Amino acid sequence: MTFDAKSLALYPDEPGVYLMSDENGRMLYIGKAKNLRVRLKQYFSGQDTREMIPHLLAQVETIHTIVALTEKDALILENNLIKKHQPKYNAMLKDDKTFISLVLTQHKWPMLQLVRYKGKPKGSGLYFGPYTNALAARQTHDLLLRLFPLRQCSDVELMTRTRPCLLYDIKRCSAPCAGKCSEQQYDEYVRGAVKLLKGQDKEVVRELKEQMEKASSELEFEKAASFHQMIQQIEHVTTVQHVDNPFAKDCDVVGLYRQADAVLIALLLFREGKIIGSEHFSFHRILSDDDEVIESFLLQHYKHQTTWPSEIFVPIALAQQASLEEILSETAGHKIAVTTPKIGKKKDLAEMAARNAKALFVKEEDARSLKEKRLLDLFETLQLTRFPKRIECFDTSNISGTDPVASLVCFVNGEKDPSRMRLFKIKEQVRADDYTAMREVIRRHFIKQKEKGDFCDLLIVDGGKGQLNIALEVFQELSIASVDLIGLTKEEARHDKGLTQEKIYLPHRKDPILIDPRSPLLFLLQTIRDEAHRTAIQYHRKKRSKRIFTSKIDNIPGIGPIKKRLLLQHFGSATALQSASYEELKQVQGIHSKDISAILQWQAK
Repeated sequence: MTFDAKSLALYPDEPGVYLMSDENGRMLYIGKAKNLRVRLKQYFSGQDTREMIPHLLAQVETIHTIVALTEKDALILENNLIKKHQPKYNAMLKDDKTFISLVLTQHKWPMLQLVRYKGKPKGSGLYFGPYTNALAARQTHDLLLRLFPLRQCSDVELMTRTRPCLLYDIKRCSAPCAGKCSEQQYDEYVRGAVKLLKGQDKEVVRELKEQMEKASSELEFEKAASFHQMIQQIEHVTTVQHVDNPFAKDCDVVGLYRQADAVLIALLLFREGKIIGSEHFSFHRILSDDDEVIESFLLQHYKHQTTWPSEIFVPIALAQQASLEEILSETAGHKIAVTTPKIGKKKDLAEMAARNAKALFVKEEDARSLKEKRLLDLFETLQLTRFPKRIECFDTSNISGTDPVASLVCFVNGEKDPSRMRLFKIKEQVRADDYTAMREVIRRHFIKQKEKGDFCDLLIVDGGKGQLNIALEVFQELSIASVDLIGLTKEEARHDKGLTQEKIYLPHRKDPILIDPRSPLLFLLQTIRDEAHRTAIQYHRKKRSKRIFTSKIDNIPGIGPIKKRLLLQHFGSATALQSASYEELKQVQGIHSKDISAILQWQAK
């Protein structure tokens, strides 16, 4: 049963949001409209000529509407509902993305730290970023600490240390812990780091040149040489990494490229007239028009920003531009202009973003085609019965039979799918028996998959003929005949990535298949198998560490895992806690008078 188009006359002729869902209640598409009744009629009258419309309407069972007071309210409501329901045909940024930023802590002697977080940053301090590339963030962090020798020790070490550490000797720290640096000098280092992070490198270089000339005039040639070296490092980095454009003082530039229902957005970031980074975002099965994609993207992307541009350049005029500017400005706390450049240097920036979007789209499509070719080669070489779009791989891990665990990793279209990864604790405690562990986890997993009717196309077991036969027995027991199965083993059970001989075992075939160690097909299988192995070992180590780790703090009544972590974070170790005074214990947030009494009694034992 599909939606009855005759009921369209019953919908309101007011601004608002419409929600289209299928017969199972799954949300297909969410859109906004100035007039809900008119917009919905366009879908069913043939006025909307987008390629995806017939495919969408064939699935629509129900349409719900929510009336909004203004178009701005409709824009906000649409964005909130898209994030909540994650419709099949809307552009949706993933909320599980982690961000890496640099933060200057709030302290008399601030630290410059790299932090990774999800959503909005937690904790106080001055944040810079997020950075699109973790390597670039680490390189920036390293450069700043070479230029400005800020402390790298913890607050506890800062308070307790009396002699400088090795970092002071190699000129990577100014050693405020030992009084080797005045507060005024340290503040100058902090200001220099902040200016460089904000892209004000010319101002930093000017100030360093003044200090170099002053040191030289006072015959402090070693100090002057140090300033000269800092200037050279800054100029080298800014020359290599930045492109000057005086028309792009503080702006983000959006580029968009589309083929059918696939869209790629490229975002160029300019600060102080220099390009400091770029990001790109891919979307597939997108029904929205280009202007709707950009509006939705801007509202979702800038939700977690800590630093904002003053202007955002977009490739096409947006119907909701005024409302969008108002929403973004309210979030940022200052005026944000959303403009579409038409002429001049700003138009060149928009063209640059558009060319980046097209180049990245082509690159991703080429990479996707290459992966599909490898999967096709795998299908033909191993004579599989199904195209291996979804591949799963099991591996087990234990040390002398203790803490046995297993992992399952999944690759879809040649790419790892973290959402389908599974970790298993082995319930049947049989010492050093990999066969029993493999049988248990395959059986447990495929019983659930059979209930859902959700099978992979190809299962890889890490091991030889024995592990393969175990999997075959489980499949026979569960009457599963629609999944291809292979065993993959490296010579002498090695798990390195050298050019070693791999053996691929197939069901009901005596001898293994040997593939050229340089084959891309083999590299794909190795990547999947090694990821399963790495995941299993990592989980085993975590489980084993949790079992064997004990602390003196565990014996304090009323101190659970959370308070234990707070105490260790504050004092650094159980030994330091043993000598902590009543006044020092009172300074720990989350620790109450009852806890302090228990700690003091524990100290006295």
